[in-house]
Amino acid sequence: MDNISVVRFFILSGLNETNDYRITLLTFTLLYYCMILFLNTSIIMIIFLDQNIHEPMYILLCSFCMNGLYGTTGFYPKFLFDLFSSSQQISYEWCLLQAFVMYSFACCELSILAVMAYDRYVAICRPLHYQSVMTTRRVSQLICFSWFTPFCIFSINVLLTSRLRLCGVNIYRLYCVNWAIVKLACYESDTFSNNITAYFTIIIYFAHGLFIIWTYMHLIRTCVKSKDDRVKFMQTCVPHLVSLVTFIFAVLFDLMHIRFGSKDLPQSLQNFIAIEFLLLPPVMNPLVYGFKFTKIRNRILGGKNYRH
Repeated sequence: MDNISVVRFFILSGLNETNDYRITLLTFTLLYYCMILFLNTSIIMIIFLDQNIHEPMYILLCSFCMNGLYGTTGFYPKFLFDLFSSSQQISYEWCLLQAFVMYSFACCELSILAVMAYDRYVAICRPLHYQSVMTTRRVSQLICFSWFTPFCIFSINVLLTSRLRLCGVNIYRLYCVNWAIVKLACYESDTFSNNITAYFTIIIYFAHGLFIIWTYMHLIRTCVKSKDDRVKFMQTCVPHLVSLVTFIFAVLFDLMHIRFGSKDLPQSLQNFIAIEFLLLPPVMNPLVYGFKFTKIRNRILGGKNYRH
């Protein structure tokens, strides 16, 4: 194909081997998505409605759950429709939108985790300055940063992808990702700008990872010296670490597979690797935080006494 205008749709080929058990997969996927919606919405509503927990840590958790809803809504409704449909087509415009949602969701997740690490660092390592540092204005700025940065970066990425001349329509995944579209470019030389922005993005979020490591070095050093700080670390930092490790491993597996993975792997395994970050974190995060954070757990269980 000589012109980008010729490509008006893509074919998602990840479901080719699921014809024999699509009804079962449709049922379980629908139930799982409903559970994601229920768990994350419950945490958001508890935090929003209860004035006693309008604190930076809980507001950041609310943003975390909202991002979980945002990312999964970019995948599950289309996936459910594909399971119900005989053909897995997606329009060119919707494919670009889905690619934008998937990437911005993943990077927003890491940004929020970095902000939450900073919040825990200030709370444990500089407790006397916590109220003056984590003001309402500062928390709002950090939340805006965690959402605005990935949105800007991937708006540029998708814009660069939209100018490519494409010579294919098959995407061998369950959903659209930017790199899969870029690989359909007719001429490799056209993708130079896309590669530059991709490496720039990797550097930015690698820096996020280094910042999180730096905060935890200070957190661990501080908590070793104090029993009270160790208790606070176990209550508020362990859920963050669980979310962080789960998310990073899920995303890294997918990124490594996109860039270097073998196409000889079973399609079902490729599909699991591709959607792992959409399966585990959106359910695990509200469960871990909901039962580990005392105020939220007490609110869920109907308790009246709140304490950290």
